Amino acid sequence: MTRLAHRRLDDGGQRVWIAFGGEADRPWLRPLRRGFRHCFAAVSDEAGWTVLEPLSGRLLVMRLPVAAAFDLPGFYRRAGLSVLGPFAPEDPVPRRLPRLAPFTCVALCRALLGPGAPFALTPYGLFRALGGRSPKRDRVI
Repeated sequence: MTRLAHRRLDDGGQRVWIAFGGEADRPWLRPLRRGFRHCFAAVSDEAGWTVLEPLSGRLLVMRLPVAAAFDLPGFYRRAGLSVLGPFAPEDPVPRRLPRLAPFTCVALCRALLGPGAPFALTPYGLFRALGGRSPKRDRVI
């Protein structure tokens, strides 16, 4: 019997984009690489866009009032964020025990991607593990 929580769309219509960015608005974020201090996910399906934004102390889940054809990843790129995707979420795999890890923005994004998501602890680590290329830095001579 398929559990409702684990049912996928029949046509595989869900796609996940991961956006990276952020400034150090919290002291514990300062050691992280600039531009990669936070990540969040945008999920598209045939009905539109859902954004999952892990904030300090809560999880924001918002269905956006835009058409399904709206270029949300392009919007985020124009806003200065690094965006990777689309990724197709993998089917869940049963586990005997839950993973013991803190709930972070990286953990949320990895959970959305599924059990085959690459291991990463920081947003930049996830960016690199998903195949993102490091942004070029200006050289000072």
